[in-house]
Amino acid sequence: MDAALKRQWGMVDQDQRISEAIERDESRLRNFIRRRVPDREDAEDVLQDVFYELVEAYRLMKPVEQVTAWLFGVARNRITDLFRNNQRKKKREALRSEPAAMAEDQEALQLEELLPSPDAGPEALYARGVLLEEMDAALDELPEEQREVFIAHELLGHSFKEIAAQTGVSVNTLLSRKHYAVLYLRERLQAIHDEFLK
Repeated sequence: MDAALKRQWGMVDQDQRISEAIERDESRLRNFIRRRVPDREDAEDVLQDVFYELVEAYRLMKPVEQVTAWLFGVARNRITDLFRNNQRKKKREALRSEPAAMAEDQEALQLEELLPSPDAGPEALYARGVLLEEMDAALDELPEEQREVFIAHELLGHSFKEIAAQTGVSVNTLLSRKHYAVLYLRERLQAIHDEFLK
């Protein structure tokens, strides 16, 4: 009976910590995600996944010490997963469509090639985190038009024709904006990546 009571008190304590973390960090975390994931539904899905992982961590008796930092780290990983899934979807669609789509795809940043695998140990995980933070910072530094087309095409997987239809901007202008965004991001991330390989 004593063990069951301790377990119950532990659950109450966990629930309180989880509620406090959600109340404290939800607004900032939502804004962080929305800046990187323009689609509102996708952003809400990422937010819910992050809080689900927090609950799971506590239920599996893996209490999180620095909750806010942990939540933002999980959010970055979920955004990367979303990016990766959209890239795969885009590549599958490009293989089925006309050669022009393949030419579009050659402009890709190939973020995954620059990011170390999360399963490659603590040093690789740290390097991955640093590169993702640099990616966030670099995206924020881009001019708004370049950032928007990069996010729409690279992260959300929209074609240039779809973006042109939504924005009223010509495909050639969108291609140019994306080209400059990719050049900047590639240079910025490559420099950081090279530092880790020294």
